[in-house]
Amino acid sequence: MIYTKTGDGGTTSLVGGSRVAKDDKRVEAYGTVDELNSHIGLLAEIMRQRQGGYYEELKAVQHNLFTIQTLLATEDETIYARLPQLQFEEVEILERQIDTITDMLPKLHNFVIAGGNMTGAQCHVCRTVCRRAERCIVSLAHDVKVDEVILRYINRLSDYLFVLARYAVIAESKAEDLYIN
Repeated sequence: MIYTKTGDGGTTSLVGGSRVAKDDKRVEAYGTVDELNSHIGLLAEIMRQRQGGYYEELKAVQHNLFTIQTLLATEDETIYARLPQLQFEEVEILERQIDTITDMLPKLHNFVIAGGNMTGAQCHVCRTVCRRAERCIVSLAHDVKVDEVILRYINRLSDYLFVLARYAVIAESKAEDLYIN
């Protein structure tokens, strides 16, 4: 059965069974990462259908985000230690991907306005949700220990999504919409 009715009073269970309010910082953090994961799922499908590239990389990101969600949803240190952990290598992978994509792009001298095409627009949606997730995780880290690799990964992921947005527009021979003041 999909419904349990245990959350009807405004609480939810963390990994391990302890209950917290649905507006708890921990729930807000892993919930926002979950939202990001869903948006990236849509982006992966758009990329697969429209441009063919980056689908596998985005699916790997989704797996990493699920790991992050699980870690953020776990307050019991004993359970936490037994869970799959995000490795610093995943941050390095994102950095290499950012560098590879950046090498294909023209130098940027202005701010980019989100859009350009469907793929680029969805990349920017993902990027902004990623930044919100980062803010939620930073807020949580003021109260509980959050592994440094999680913050680094989320920070790097928003950079990756930015350059991927630029690539998605330019790859379709579209002009980027630049903010010129």
